[in-house]
Amino acid sequence: MADIQLYNSKTRTTERFDPIDRNNVRMYVCGPTVYDRAHLGNARPVVVFDVLFRLLRHVYGEDHVTYVRNFTDVDDKINARARESGRDISEITSETTQWFLDDMRALGALDPTQMPRATGFIPQMIEMIERLIAKGHAYEAEGHVLFDVKSYTDYGKLSGRSLDDMIAGARVEVAPYKRDPMDFVLWKPSTDDLPGWDSPWGRGRPGWHIECSAMSYDLLGDSFDIHGGGNDLTFPHHENEIAQSCCAHPEGQFARFWMHNEMLQVEGKKMSKSLGNFFTVRDLLDQGIPGEVIRFIFLSTHYRKPMDWTEKKAEEARDTLWKWRKATEGAVTAFRPDREVVEALARDLNTPLALSILHQRFKEAKSGEDINRFRSTLDFLGFGKEWPSGVTVAVEKAYGHAAKMQEIADQIEAARSAKDFATSDRLRDALIAAGVEVKITKEGVIAEAGPAFDPAKLEALK
Repeated sequence: MADIQLYNSKTRTTERFDPIDRNNVRMYVCGPTVYDRAHLGNARPVVVFDVLFRLLRHVYGEDHVTYVRNFTDVDDKINARARESGRDISEITSETTQWFLDDMRALGALDPTQMPRATGFIPQMIEMIERLIAKGHAYEAEGHVLFDVKSYTDYGKLSGRSLDDMIAGARVEVAPYKRDPMDFVLWKPSTDDLPGWDSPWGRGRPGWHIECSAMSYDLLGDSFDIHGGGNDLTFPHHENEIAQSCCAHPEGQFARFWMHNEMLQVEGKKMSKSLGNFFTVRDLLDQGIPGEVIRFIFLSTHYRKPMDWTEKKAEEARDTLWKWRKATEGAVTAFRPDREVVEALARDLNTPLALSILHQRFKEAKSGEDINRFRSTLDFLGFGKEWPSGVTVAVEKAYGHAAKMQEIADQIEAARSAKDFATSDRLRDALIAAGVEVKITKEGVIAEAGPAFDPAKLEALK
């Protein structure tokens, strides 16, 4: 059994992972607010924690892992989208929830064990808020219920910030009904045109933070193994979750391990609509980029490091995956995944190392058993989905050209090694005449299609 080591954001150290109950390993990950398409940054935690889910299932058994990821379907952004569009809120959330599931499945992500919606747990939220009031950790003011941050002495330990730092670095809503600027909303009133539920404090709706505390307690208990999400959620969302949960249920530990993925850039810049580099997962899929290519790029960078999406990486990932796919057609997938790949993932989800091992295994594969195990390992990592037929035809054509260019590049390298410079120069000049850019480096000969690339001239080369 693999010895899993995970970096715990709570302790800022890498620790051995020993679950509370080996027969029910429990993980909660913050899910999307469903009012629009998921952008590329939304997809990174889905893929990261899908890999962890797969690893835990492999080590402890598929029936012994419970993975919960929620949908926030009551939120002011959703309300605003309903006003803008004139559509019913339930219609919007139903549609966008399905969009999210379709897009994440296209990336090879398994569905979590449970996918609760916030609106299905309003009674549990009200009950938790009542407990917090009774214990002196929350108070009612002008139809609102707020958490008293100063009542929880450990507030700020997860993010490592003092209260003064948090006030200075956060967009704190200063309201006359707050006792302290850092106090946050557990319940707020709703007007007739907004979603609302009856409560001891009047008709209203929950604040954002309380939903994850209530759902995780109801589905996983007062202590569970792992809580995950993007590092942008560390403060205030996860900090507030800890405060609520530990104050409402001090008998438990809440989450033992906290895991956070880093953010995403595009071509070296923060993804932003103002920079024109903002796009959704569906945008990429509709452009003909297979979901597995997106997944491959995500896994090429360790989850705790910033990830840079580039067109060059997408091209390289597509070519690699297509080469692996073609070589494993008809392979049997009943083999256990490669042991070293599993061990790489057990080292705090070292996916770049896992992919590096796969590259080496592909070079070394000699027998049918090698290919079968290679394909089984690809499936284990989530690279088992079929590509859309239109994409397959286009990539097959592009891959054929790439394979031909590489074949001639290898011939050039072999001729140079044999000091047959007449042959190497002839082949190089023929590639250039076909619009191929040729680079001779210490690592070998690189041939790539240039702006004037002519496939017919390339295919005519012998």
